[in-house]
Amino acid sequence: KQSPFMLCRSNKSPWVCLTCSSVHCGRYVNGHAKKHYEDAQIPLTNHKKTEKQEKVQHTVCMDCSSYSTYCYRCDDFVVNDTKLGLVQKVREHLQNLENSAFTADRHRKRKLLENSSLNSKLLKVNGSTTALCATGLRNLGNTCFMNAILQSLSNIHQFCCYFKELPAVELRNGKTAGRRTYHTRSQGDNNVSLVEEFRKTLCALWQGSQTAFSPESLFYVVWKIMPNFRGYQQQDAHEFMRYLLDHLHLELQGGFNGVSRSVILQENSGLSASNKCCINGASTVVTAIFGGILQNEVNCLICGTESRKFDPFLDLSLDIPSQFRNKRTKNQENGPMCTLRDCLRSFTDLEELDETELYMCHKCKKKQKSTKKFWIQKLPKVLCLHLKRFHWTEYLRNKVDTYVEFPLRDLDMKCYLLEPENSGPESCLYDLAAVVVHHGSGVGSGHYTAYATHEGRWFHFNDSTVTLTDEETVVKAKAYILFYVDRQAKSGSDKL
Repeated sequence: KQSPFMLCRSNKSPWVCLTCSSVHCGRYVNGHAKKHYEDAQIPLTNHKKTEKQEKVQHTVCMDCSSYSTYCYRCDDFVVNDTKLGLVQKVREHLQNLENSAFTADRHRKRKLLENSSLNSKLLKVNGSTTALCATGLRNLGNTCFMNAILQSLSNIHQFCCYFKELPAVELRNGKTAGRRTYHTRSQGDNNVSLVEEFRKTLCALWQGSQTAFSPESLFYVVWKIMPNFRGYQQQDAHEFMRYLLDHLHLELQGGFNGVSRSVILQENSGLSASNKCCINGASTVVTAIFGGILQNEVNCLICGTESRKFDPFLDLSLDIPSQFRNKRTKNQENGPMCTLRDCLRSFTDLEELDETELYMCHKCKKKQKSTKKFWIQKLPKVLCLHLKRFHWTEYLRNKVDTYVEFPLRDLDMKCYLLEPENSGPESCLYDLAAVVVHHGSGVGSGHYTAYATHEGRWFHFNDSTVTLTDEETVVKAKAYILFYVDRQAKSGSDKL
């Protein structure tokens, strides 16, 4: 019989069969662990099956990295153990092996890092030597949508610093204290903290580690509290960002283990109450950084009645005007170039609502034709702009692949304000901090990467790979999500 190690030379994502202890790679490498299960289901034609053979089906395996248990028959992670606790014994055995290997290898690695880490992380920038301190994120199986958002948020200084300065939360007591937590979909929601796992992930980035960080614990918590993102299918990065920010906001409002973290808001981030925008209750760092306010103005075309409503927002979703949708590259010459200002203008311009969106006029006491216009009543510290590249047709969701020109600095939002005369000369100027890009043709496929600036240098984050890049490359990207930082807020955070 061929050894399992001869099937695949990859050492990524090892899974051990809990029936026969064979080790194979996971389904997102070469899928030999799954093949091992499938082969065990093939009936034996040359020999009569015994009762024992029928029971041995090799259905359950364990991830040697996260120690989570998976059943191929159920196609799901499981938390159940045997009466004798054999699964937990396997976990403890693997963890002991990992710890002993780490101890034995620690001194060798220390010397190796002292000699080679600095040299391998040094780059020449403008003739001077500088350290490349960025850390990549492992792809856990089509999780590039999450990695791109996490890397972008990690480079929004004031937001990231708030979480990194939070005290660690101890989730476990007694016998389980100090042990690794194994999050599975079968567990309850009361023993997981999105804020805590998000904090740990941000702390792991920008520490100069040469090895990509694996956000497994955060991803399992995402599975627990955001059912839409369970599984390993490609997801929409913008949808994930909104769910992530909303759930961080809700957890920060309620605190954790009886301790409200909103108390730390002003202490750690220097955010005043006047700068906060409340969404669904009390303010948190999420609304203090990303929160703005829109004024929605609707006018009845029959009687002229005007209706105004104020809506808080964390990001603005902008349509790419239809006249630009055939322009796919920056250098293409068929017609004018679409710019970010065109998208913003389309969002804030006066619009006549069609027959399907008739306005219920309280004066006319019936639905009437009307016009709608958005004004920005309050700008956020970080302006998140989402370009609506995916549109539903009758049968599928198409991608608008138009190139949209965007500025790296000096984005002036003054002309979109409700009361521009009350703003200072530089209070409406924004500089780009990060860009999320979708590569490919559909929302359920393709790949996400991110560009972000850190200490004056631009980096390209492609899952576990991080490379230094330049402004010329960044401005050519077909942006999907843009993060702009208010210049005044940026200069203020630099002084903290």
